[in-house]
Amino acid sequence: MKIRTTLHAAGAVASACMIAAVATASVDTSRKPGGVYLLKPGIFVAKGSSCREPANAAIRQYDGRGISTAHTRSCVARILSRRGSTFDVSQSCIDAGAGRAARVVERQTVSVQDALTFSAGRGREATTYRYCPIDQLPVELRKQAR
Repeated sequence: MKIRTTLHAAGAVASACMIAAVATASVDTSRKPGGVYLLKPGIFVAKGSSCREPANAAIRQYDGRGISTAHTRSCVARILSRRGSTFDVSQSCIDAGAGRAARVVERQTVSVQDALTFSAGRGREATTYRYCPIDQLPVELRKQAR
């Protein structure tokens, strides 16, 4: 009887540890949605791309002020017009991922499906991007996503 009780107690402890590990792993400590588009700040990748190994061309970063690419930074979107969840914006970015570069201005259309999904472009030219949780990103992108 003592062996059964010990095994039962050990099983209960193991189950409790597994539940605690799952609960800890699922806690989202990143920033909440907000900013100009009410998206969750962080890294987004083009639909069909992997969060774990995205190509540079598939990466977009939202910081609450604008949406940058792997080759732009410090982007600031100025809303020109809004129809529901579709924004026509004038976005200004430094045209380099690092180092000195000129600031460029580009007109864009951004449609926000929800806090974790948006499309950039119009009609069939639009590309849809989805949010990547930090723990699913490659190590070199995790710092940028925080």
